[in-house]
This record gives sequence, structure tokens and C-alpha cells, in this order.
Amino acid sequence: MNKYGFNFQWMFTWEEGRKPEPPDEKALDFLAELGFNFVRITTDYRYWTKNFEYLKPDMEVFSYIDSYLKACKERNLHLCLNFHRVPGYCINYNYLERDNLWTDRIAQEGFIYQWKLMAERYKGVDNKDLSFDLINEPPEVGQYGLTRENHADLIRRTVQAIRTIDPNREIVIDGLGGGHLAIQELADLDVIQSGRGYQPMSVSHYQATWWDGHKGLPEPVYPNNHWDGKVWNKESLREFYQPWRDLQAKGVKVHIGEFGCYNKTPNDAALRWLGDMMSLYKEFGWGYSLWNFEGEFGIIGHGRPGAVYELYKGYRVDRKLLDILLENRL
Repeated sequence: MNKYGFNFQWMFTWEEGRKPEPPDEKALDFLAELGFNFVRITTDYRYWTKNFEYLKPDMEVFSYIDSYLKACKERNLHLCLNFHRVPGYCINYNYLERDNLWTDRIAQEGFIYQWKLMAERYKGVDNKDLSFDLINEPPEVGQYGLTRENHADLIRRTVQAIRTIDPNREIVIDGLGGGHLAIQELADLDVIQSGRGYQPMSVSHYQATWWDGHKGLPEPVYPNNHWDGKVWNKESLREFYQPWRDLQAKGVKVHIGEFGCYNKTPNDAALRWLGDMMSLYKEFGWGYSLWNFEGEFGIIGHGRPGAVYELYKGYRVDRKLLDILLENRL
């Protein structure tokens, strides 16, 4: 999975009256010109599902996904289609869901049905162009009724349903615990496992108000950041990823579907941390996808204290961060 790129949010969060965005072709041109080859689209099922009627989607909305795939294919970019909010779960504002993905049959049926629709719609599209990322960042074991057993069962049933329709479809599953924990019990499933690059959270999510742990943290330094009972540096990052290396040793493909740093962390500390992480990904042979392209975690005008921008291809780019991204590809 040596694919490198960015997350895009064109269909990220539904609100009443909001339509999905068209593909940002200027941004995709930027990626293609610099040799990136991966675009992860994070979607919200409520764009095509109203009032929790999971089995009655508005099929016309899928034309937006068609346009994302077309724009990516034209530039030789791989599109990873991710369900960020699914029937019965989202890592953000989960209370908006009526049902529970791990305990309610109606949510599970709706989830599998909607992936079957995607399998039918994109049957035969080459894996070099498209993969399916089933659920963004499942929670910790014990949260929302998730157990290792019922999660593994749901994933196996979903993969089987997709591959009954499209046997060769490339499928991605995110780690547990918000994407951080490798799922050893699914090592036999012939899917890509997708990890995260947000540890230590005291660096990546400093002053991120949607994360409860942000309260009372000192301004982050790196290396040797003290958080969660550990001293974080390159070697502790290596230790953190050992379970993913164990998966890899079993023949499982690993990809880092998201990583990045919120814009309240001083830029020099952020760059040292990001540099260490990406050098490890290169060493391990893993591709990666920055969260996100343009925004508070991105390479374009993110606003981290001390950042220096360069006007490049029509964007205000953190050139040092861009260079780190470029240098750590295989």
C-alpha cells in the first residue's frame, strides 16, 4: 500500500440544505504534478439517507462519488472511499445517531446494504483506481457496545457481501480505538489495515476542543514529550507501531489513513514530530494520507504558530512540511 496523499472533505458532514462539494480539480492537479497518488474521501451517509431509512437511499447523490472517481482516474490518483459516518456510528457527535452499529440489527443491515450498493455501482473498477474503507475509526473496545467479537463478525460479513458482488475489490479496515489499534484477529481477511498518526495526542491535538484530553495540557515540545505515562520520541513511536509491524509480518498490508497536527502546536515541534513519524513509515514501507490538504491540519495555510509559507502553484504552502511529505515516499 505505497500510496501517498491527502484526505478531502467534499462529502464530510451533512447539514440540512447542504449539498456535497464537487471535486477540487485544482487540488487534484497539485497532487498529480507532485507525484502523489492517493485521495481519501470521507463521507457522511446522511447525504443519501434521510430519517434513518437506510434501505431507501437517494441514488442520485452517488453521482458526486462518480465525479470524484472520474476526476481522480483522469490524474492517475487512487480514490479510497471511506464511510466516515455510518448507520449507527460516527467518531464525531455519535449522539446524532438513532441506532447502534454494534448492537442493533437494523443499523448493521443498513450498513451492509449501503456497501453492497457501492460494490454494485463500482463493480469491476480496477483496484489501482478505487478501494473501499468501511468504517472510519471504530471506538475502543467496550464503547458503544463494541466487542472484538461483534466487530470482527460485522467486518467479515461486510467484506463477504462486497466480494460476493465484486470478488477482487480492495478493502480497507481502520484500527480500533479511533484507528490506533491493529486488529490481529482479522489478519486472515485479505484486507488492508489502516492505522493513524496522532500519537502522542498531546502534540497532535493540543487545544483541540473536540477532544476531552486537551484540557490543561502544557504547550507541546518534541521530542521528549511527556504524555500518558510515556516519554514520546522516535523510539517510543517505533514501539507504538510494533503491533502494526506484527500484522505486516503476517503478510497484511498496512496504510496510515490519517495523520496530522492541529494548528495550535508550535510549528517547529510539529515538524520534528511529523518528520520522525514519516521517516518510520518510509522505513516500514507504509503509505500515508495527511489529514488534510487545506485546513487546520493541512499543508495549505494551516496557521500553526511560527509557520513560514511559500506561494506555490497558487497556494500558501508550508514548504517545510511539503518537503517532509515528499522526502518520505518510497
